[in-house]
Amino acid sequence: HVQLVESGGGSVQAGGSLRLSCVVSGYTRWSVNMAWFRQAPGKEREAVAGVESDGTTSYADSVKGRFTISRESGKNTVHLQMNSLIPEDSGVYYCAGDRTSGAWYMESQYTHWGRGTQVTVS
Repeated sequence: HVQLVESGGGSVQAGGSLRLSCVVSGYTRWSVNMAWFRQAPGKEREAVAGVESDGTTSYADSVKGRFTISRESGKNTVHLQMNSLIPEDSGVYYCAGDRTSGAWYMESQYTHWGRGTQVTVS
């Protein structure tokens, strides 16, 4: 039974930082493709950052230079370090895992999802 559990969300002022974590359990192999998505009220869910099984990272243009995705293999955890936050970064952030095909930003290609963690930037 695969579970993805996000944590680390909260409220922060513009210019501040947050670090999101996604603890993964149930995969028989840790080296799966993972990603973070977010959804703001009234908007569609969008891809934020992805990390491949080989460690390759990808980012949405809107977060490049501000966000960093990383994986901590020993703890089966994927992190999203978010710096220089702006109000437009607000939303529910979701961890997604096990994309077997397609580009990293393709939501439909991910098999497993967490329940999300709220990020509010004011």
